[in-house]
This record gives sequence, C-alpha cells and structure tokens, in this order.
Amino acid sequence: MTRPYYRIVPDYTHQNYGRCQLNSPLSDPAMQLRKGQILYIEDHDDTRELVALVLGQNGYNVTTDTTIEAGVTLAKSKTFDLYLLDSWLPDGSGLDLCKRIREFDRQTPILFYSAAAFELDREKAFESGAQAYLIKPSHLSELCDMVNILIERAQPSVP
Repeated sequence: MTRPYYRIVPDYTHQNYGRCQLNSPLSDPAMQLRKGQILYIEDHDDTRELVALVLGQNGYNVTTDTTIEAGVTLAKSKTFDLYLLDSWLPDGSGLDLCKRIREFDRQTPILFYSAAAFELDREKAFESGAQAYLIKPSHLSELCDMVNILIERAQPSVP
C-alpha cells in the first residue's frame, strides 16, 4: 500500500495530532465548539457521508456537494477554512475546481483526498494550488490530522 504524500510535512508533535476521535459522538460540550468550516466536494456518496460524519464528530461544520459548479458556487457564497476535494468529479476534474477556487481565493488551504495515486497526480494538484494531498484509502485519523494542521497553519499568528 502506498503511503500518503504530504507537500507540507506534518509535525507529529503538534498538539492536535492523534486527537481525532473516530466512531465516537462528541459527548464533551467543550468539544462541540466548531473548529472550522470545510467545503468537501466528492461524488461518491458513501465516502462523502463517512468523511463528513467523522469531521463533524471532530468539531467541524462540513458542507458537501458533488460537482465543480456546485463547489464554485458554494465557495463564492460562504467563507470556508478548508477546501477538501476529490480528483474525479462528474462534471470534470478536481484540478479544474482547484484552479477555479484559486481565481478568487488564494488563501484558504486546499487538500486533495483522492484515489489518484501517481506522482503526476500529486504534482498537478500542487501546481493547481493545493497545499496537501492524501491518497485514498488512508486512515481517517490521518485525514483529520492533516485537516487540523492545515487549518491551524492558515490562521493568522497572534503576536
């Protein structure tokens, strides 16, 4: 099995590493505070629902849809802390969506979560404006950890 590829190297001493809770509802009221807004564009129903559920259980508000056009419309209409994209969508490539998002949003991190496992796929994602790339299937805790890292790194530093 191919290991996930990270353009930015995650710091595994990071305070959020290993804190993703899988298959456990948020019972602690403090954990119910929302960590951020994520737009997830994925056409495979089961994958989309599972990832949205796990990220939701870990404190994120996840907005989902299935197409490039819907993704662009949502990204323009609301502020997100992270875009999570699949490579293959019914109306085109996740790369096209990434490029279109970068036309109006140069700051928000983009993470590809895709079964496209060739080095060229990753390189094209980075050239399109993505900050990180995980290959499916990867353990959902790895996905949560990368989401945590990308969102935290994108937040402005407090002096």
